[in-house]
Amino acid sequence: MNYSKPSSHAGRKAREPRWPAFIAMLAGGMVYLALPDRLSMGPSWLLLVVILILLIPINITFYTGRYNVTRVLTFGVNVAITIGLVGSLALLIQGMPHHTDPPGTLLRSATSLWITNILVFALWYWKLDAGGPLGRDKQHHYSEGAFLFPQMISREAPGDSWSPNFLDYLFLAFNTSTAFSPTDTAVLSRWAKLVMMLQSLISLTIVILLAARAVNIF
Repeated sequence: MNYSKPSSHAGRKAREPRWPAFIAMLAGGMVYLALPDRLSMGPSWLLLVVILILLIPINITFYTGRYNVTRVLTFGVNVAITIGLVGSLALLIQGMPHHTDPPGTLLRSATSLWITNILVFALWYWKLDAGGPLGRDKQHHYSEGAFLFPQMISREAPGDSWSPNFLDYLFLAFNTSTAFSPTDTAVLSRWAKLVMMLQSLISLTIVILLAARAVNIF
């Protein structure tokens, strides 16, 4: 990420790109599309359609400077993906005792939910941390966020101008789902700790379900 040098716009940095988060939203909808109909809350294509419809006004309001509307619509996308994830996980758990899903379908469904878990929590971290991307754009440097990224204390990083973008939050979410904890990033805020606990719990639940089915507990 390039930052402008001090000049007539001293202290201002380049705007954080939004397109990686938009791609993650679309990816969440496409991954959800891979779920069998039994595990979908409504038609499996519905979530992707909702995301596509909301992304149009999100982009329009962002580029026209109506940031409050953009923020609300983005929250709407995140909520929709989260509801789909939690609802499908509940349906998966409900069918486990009855062996409703064959092993191949179960593995594919669990993988899809696990990937969706990473994407949706990366979006929540990206949207909530330090006032979201708009709030971080207004800051001279990232200093009041919920996370302590290694770049903030590295001697080789431009600590006064560095700010996280979506890829940093995606990496954080991936580590939380695989290691059930942050790895190189410390969590400073209580709300962030609670959200990461929820993400770890969902990821752990998926893994336990697969393990239980493998040893015929369910």
